[in-house]
Amino acid sequence: MNDVANDLAPVGDDWAEALEARLLDAAVSLAPKYGWSGLMLKAASRRLGLSAADVSLVLPEGPRDLAALLARRHDGAALRALDHIDAASLKIRERIRVAVLARTAAAAADEAAVRRWSGFLALPTNIPLALRLTWESADLLWRWAGDTATDENHYSKRAILSEILISTLAIQLSSGANAAAAHLDGRIEAVMAFEKWKAGVRPFDGARRLAASLGRMRYAG
Repeated sequence: MNDVANDLAPVGDDWAEALEARLLDAAVSLAPKYGWSGLMLKAASRRLGLSAADVSLVLPEGPRDLAALLARRHDGAALRALDHIDAASLKIRERIRVAVLARTAAAAADEAAVRRWSGFLALPTNIPLALRLTWESADLLWRWAGDTATDENHYSKRAILSEILISTLAIQLSSGANAAAAHLDGRIEAVMAFEKWKAGVRPFDGARRLAASLGRMRYAG
């Protein structure tokens, strides 16, 4: 391990987290030029004076690991932005609206890099990672909103919010913040209308039982 890496932190996880953060900072600045790629990671490593062996210690999957780090950095930024808001004082649709806007704003702060990051995650081999990261984001936002569901609603809420997060960010990148907010309002209105209708239609109990069964399979021993 070279002196640059050794200087980051004394030992253990603190060192790894510091190195990840520095590599991610470099990646965000280099991604617009190199794309979200192995070439970008090599350029980031050179900028920090790190060898391939140094980098592989903390990023064994290379750009995929960096992609996850960026998503989680934006999750953290969104939660910090929401920290001063009392979720309990808002209606549920308002909680989801401010949560999604906070998450989208966090991503937009790195817009040039996020464009390349999004393209990387859209590759067929990376779609499972993209879905997992989006699910994590949706879960964090629902927890901030006060959701405590453990039945099938736990899964349906996160699935719906995952779609909203993906589509709202796509509109943000293609058409800007105002268009993204308008799209978000429309999606929330559509979901709320569907949920109101669904609540009065008992045959949907079969679909709820199916979702519950899938949930049990997810955590089966």
